[in-house]
Amino acid sequence: MAAKTEFKLKILYILKYLSELSDEEHPLSTIAITEKLKEVGITVERKTVYDDIASLQSFGYSINRTRKNGGGYYLAQRDFELPELKLLVDAVQASKFITKQKSAVLIKKLSSLVNCHDADALNRQVYVSSRIKTMNESIYSNIDIIHTAINSNVQICFKYFDWTPQKKKVYRHKGRLYQVSPWSLCWEDENYYMMAYDGEAGIVKHFRVDKMKTIGLTDLPRRGEEFFKNFDPALYSRQTFGMFGGALESVTLRCDNSLAGVMIDRFGEDISFFPEDEGTFLVSISVRISNTFLSWILQFGDKVQIVSPGHVKEKMRELLSSVEEYYK
Repeated sequence: MAAKTEFKLKILYILKYLSELSDEEHPLSTIAITEKLKEVGITVERKTVYDDIASLQSFGYSINRTRKNGGGYYLAQRDFELPELKLLVDAVQASKFITKQKSAVLIKKLSSLVNCHDADALNRQVYVSSRIKTMNESIYSNIDIIHTAINSNVQICFKYFDWTPQKKKVYRHKGRLYQVSPWSLCWEDENYYMMAYDGEAGIVKHFRVDKMKTIGLTDLPRRGEEFFKNFDPALYSRQTFGMFGGALESVTLRCDNSLAGVMIDRFGEDISFFPEDEGTFLVSISVRISNTFLSWILQFGDKVQIVSPGHVKEKMRELLSSVEEYYK
């Protein structure tokens, strides 16, 4: 690159050095900046550096001067603060649906948003008990295609598989393509799900995105708008345990007082508690009845009891009976 062109780029180099190398504890002096510029073939006087920093400040960059640690300039404000980036890194590391390879790529990109002194703080591992990362790299392209279909208001087609005990993929639908109208994506139970309207069945279904293969767009317009006009993905995920569907029911539970926080965490702060005695309270929730929901109740032992309706209590008795029979 010609020296004249490099000289024109010097203000960008100065911004680069301030972004990558400086913070309040590690300011860059004008001498240090001129030395860095020499490394790329740009020789300037210190006054020129002062003028360029003033231009950057006038443009809106928060560049401060300090006398600490030898004195100099540093970039005081960035798009993301270090604690915010740490939260994002933790989410990437802990997320099951993001592969190890993609996690490393994303964390490297996040690290580029801070200076070199803070980057090491982001290169840390987050260990979560029994954490398993998906091996399916195609999930990212699947998500992109689904978003494209939603924005373009068209249906998609794909194959959907399950795993066998031999760790082989077996396609549902006898290997034929599903054709549905996607309307929303939901991250639930550490997996990505697509909410879609199945025109052939006439119902709303959800599919795990990492189990979708050979996904593609169609030319057909989406259907099912009436089902999703007032659709609330957050409410749907609260009502659908483990993303196993079932009839939506209003269920009343009797809970030990110690489980108030558990109920709020699962169903939100807007649910109402009705104190029954000094040790218990009643709560009414809307849930889709499935064995997954009943199993969720069972984990609390005698601290949660289904009060009504009667047929849901009967389903619980049937589940307990079948499990007891299995272990005889």
